[in-house]
Amino acid sequence: MKDYLGAHMSIAGGLHNAPERGAKAGCGVIQVFTQNSNQWRGKMPSDSDVALFREKWEESGLHEIISHDIYLINLAAAPGDVRTKSLASFREEMERCARLGITKIVMHPGSHLGEGEETGIRRICEAFDELLATTPDYTGKILLETTAGQGSNLGHTFEHLRAIIDGTSHPHRLAVCYDTCHTFAAGYDITTQEGYEQTFATFDRIIGIDRLQCFHMNDSRKGLNCRVDRHEHIGRGAMGINGFRFLMNDSRFTSIPKILETPKGDNDEMDEVNLKTLRDLMKPGAA
Repeated sequence: MKDYLGAHMSIAGGLHNAPERGAKAGCGVIQVFTQNSNQWRGKMPSDSDVALFREKWEESGLHEIISHDIYLINLAAAPGDVRTKSLASFREEMERCARLGITKIVMHPGSHLGEGEETGIRRICEAFDELLATTPDYTGKILLETTAGQGSNLGHTFEHLRAIIDGTSHPHRLAVCYDTCHTFAAGYDITTQEGYEQTFATFDRIIGIDRLQCFHMNDSRKGLNCRVDRHEHIGRGAMGINGFRFLMNDSRFTSIPKILETPKGDNDEMDEVNLKTLRDLMKPGAA
């Protein structure tokens, strides 16, 4: 039986290649971009594309495939070209995922670009209200990713995420992806037992632990509260190994997807190295 560990997989050569790549690397779950991540618009998969993707997913035995939206999108942007493109691109993402059978889209909440957190959060909420009302085919969830807080990025406090959830007309459609690197860089320390317990008690109090529906498993090249987003291999960065040990043995999170976004090596062999590192942390009977 496969566990819920995995990695972000390339879609080079077609979306249908990602499930097999994930299975070969030993993944039980994977994350993908459903389009070229450097372009605003992507193509909608044809009926044959969808059938092939679903067939390969079934053959792979993966529990789940999660999408990550493209980094160009900024739903906190002011009215204008970037906001218009962001709304169109995210709507496309929802429509593609609906066709592919993907029910979780991870996204970075957005950047207020100097106009203030309150204004940025309000614009994100307005965007979700429009997107969820006008894209009925997508019935899954949108996962707000915790961020490192670089520049004017929103989402580096649990309070930001709660405000976005509460500010929409569709709070039941929003959940959270907890990125270990980002959240450490934002000042939440899970590297000691006390810090780990305190962090997730705070998360539960502010957001609700039931909304935590995905992890990005990344060490950090920079230190606690640095507000810099730089991923490192598991146990080789400023976080070290203990926080990952706590996560891997927390029964609340056994069936929550845990996705690597660590640096890729030649032929992605580092995914297998990092997956082994995480699995070796599990105590017998923990999974």
